[in-house]
Amino acid sequence: MGRKLTALFVAKHRQPGRYCDAASSGLYLQITGSGGRSWLYRYNVHGKQHEVGLGSVRDVSLEQARDLAADYRRQRRQGIDLLQHKARTAAAKVTFAESFEAYIAAHSAGWKPRHATLWRNSVMQHALPVIGDMRVPDVDTAAVLRVLTPIWTTKPEMATKLRSRIEAILDQARVLGHRDGENPARWRGHLDKLLPRPGKVRRVEHHAAMPYRDIPQFMARLRTRTSIDARALEFAVLTAARSAEVLNATWSEIDLDSATWTIPGRRMKSGKEHRVPLSPVAMEVMNSMTTKSDSDLLFPVGEQHGRALYNELKRLGIDTTVHGLRSAFRDWSAEQTTFANHVIEQALAHSIGKVEAAYRRSDLLEHRRQLMESWARYCDGAAGDAAVVPLRKTR
Repeated sequence: MGRKLTALFVAKHRQPGRYCDAASSGLYLQITGSGGRSWLYRYNVHGKQHEVGLGSVRDVSLEQARDLAADYRRQRRQGIDLLQHKARTAAAKVTFAESFEAYIAAHSAGWKPRHATLWRNSVMQHALPVIGDMRVPDVDTAAVLRVLTPIWTTKPEMATKLRSRIEAILDQARVLGHRDGENPARWRGHLDKLLPRPGKVRRVEHHAAMPYRDIPQFMARLRTRTSIDARALEFAVLTAARSAEVLNATWSEIDLDSATWTIPGRRMKSGKEHRVPLSPVAMEVMNSMTTKSDSDLLFPVGEQHGRALYNELKRLGIDTTVHGLRSAFRDWSAEQTTFANHVIEQALAHSIGKVEAAYRRSDLLEHRRQLMESWARYCDGAAGDAAVVPLRKTR
């Protein structure tokens, strides 16, 4: 039988061990070798010892610990499983913001960097200000609608993705035992009864494309600018690459001897490694970047990293996107050259069908090198140079 603990003993005693409180059955003061001091409630179930932590001595007084122990004894007499009850009580306090961070931690390792950024930013911008502090069990249909309604008709594509992300977060929370019942962000048979179908809200607007005949004049203007953003945009046009591929390009991905840029699969939309032949003009642009960043980036554009190319287009007053410039390359290739369609598609790193992929073993690098050199000459203003194409289609 232990001694009746006193407040003075609890405050002053430092010897490691467990000290039973005779005034409260099952209550122990625990002092660890490192000096940590906390309360435990110990009890037996079918001859097996169990423990429930009641908090640190710093936060819980002796009298409070006795009250907690007495409450646990009452629950045991009612047949309540203390450990499960404590876990459910703790889970009920988890907020949507905490569930969001848990979902990111569990899944983001398998995502591409750009996808992870878009995923996180959409939830942080639109959902967390509205429901971030709500306990997960309290997130209901009305709460989800408060998030989605303001952007459902103005940003339908974003709203659709956000709804799916909220649904995924709440599904994981349910699996972890943090909530029960139906998912209030579910679309089929639930939100589809309350919101118009995204495809019916308004026509999806495609990226504005620049007519390929405007490219030489555009490139002439772009080359009068001296910023790193401008050089990155010029490189993107010459390689017909996507923004993220260019902005995350590193010197280690460049083979100077073969004039080839190899983009690892983790940075490609398709998830597969992609080789880009660099024309002499593209090499000149790249070699003009004499100052390398600590991160080895080819184009260290600074704080507005993800939007650098878009921002440069806006500064030029150009109503298009980098995707629109890729479209200009696609139109020029189709209308002004006789390169085979699959060579052009390979240059754009577009996915191909499984059957076609099974038969195509080559990435057509040399054919694409001819295509990209012809494109570079066209961008330089050699209007008639689009006719400098193979006399027969490539295979």
